[in-house]
Amino acid sequence: MRAIGGLWRWRHNPLRRTTDLAEAWVALAALLLMLLAAPVVGALVDAVAQDALQRTVRDQRLSRHQVPATVVRELGGSMLESEPESVPGRDGRTRVVADWTAPDGTPHHGTVLAGLTSAHRGDRFLLWTDTRGRPVGRPLDSATATTHAVVAGCGAALLTAGVVEAFRRLAVRQMVRRRYARWDQAWNRAGPDRGRTDAGS
Repeated sequence: MRAIGGLWRWRHNPLRRTTDLAEAWVALAALLLMLLAAPVVGALVDAVAQDALQRTVRDQRLSRHQVPATVVRELGGSMLESEPESVPGRDGRTRVVADWTAPDGTPHHGTVLAGLTSAHRGDRFLLWTDTRGRPVGRPLDSATATTHAVVAGCGAALLTAGVVEAFRRLAVRQMVRRRYARWDQAWNRAGPDRGRTDAGS
């Protein structure tokens, strides 16, 4: 921000170096890109992610079905679940061996997670399956999809701003290196006396 203020201050300053003005213009360009480009990139990523995720929501609603299942026996231990929305230990699920019938009518038997705090033989619960009866996670809902899309958009905007700032810092570093190199050349041209007035006497 100080460099941007320098654009106005250094306009007619006789002590102004070319690199001072260049640094100020680079800082102004970076600020404008952060304020304009980063939100646009974020909005575009949000829109693309929203479209893809809502399509996934629709596809999962069509391909996943809740079917009634019957507990055969409860199993000890834990089982990883494929649902990204569930938090282990918070939703009261129990690992059981169960029987269920797929949407296509075929019978199935296997180990699944039941939405029961304590399971007993013969207890019934609802199980998400695909059309062939294989256990799957609960379908993604629209609200969760929207949240994921917004997070992706915000992340893209922040990443864009970070990249712009990294390029600004790189450009300023290059300018400072060139400035120091020119100073070294000027000192070398001045000779070993370094401009002292009594050097020749």
